Amino acid sequence: MAIYANLTADQGSSFTATVNITDSEGNGLDISGYTYRGQIRKTYTSSTAVNFSVTATLPSSGEVRLDLTSSQTGGMRAGRYVYDVEIISSGGEVTRVLEGQFEITPRVTRTV
Repeated sequence: MAIYANLTADQGSSFTATVNITDSEGNGLDISGYTYRGQIRKTYTSSTAVNFSVTATLPSSGEVRLDLTSSQTGGMRAGRYVYDVEIISSGGEVTRVLEGQFEITPRVTRTV
């Protein structure tokens, strides 16, 4: 079962979050040898998505980093979105490990 966590990013700013993927007992899950992907959408059924850059920083203990560029957050309207992160085994098995709401807070300063 996926961990549920709400995330917040500032519109037009770079975003980074480090999360720990754990098993049902709270132990870090060894995700060595997996590939990773994650997306943000306005709703679950939206046809457009923003892709996270997902990097395993400590794969043996389940630590991953999620990144968005300032251009990505700047291109998103302020408001609430949904997101999830999946890991894919070398055999092709897909597991959703993280999900929740993703909020973009509006910015005031911008280029003309």
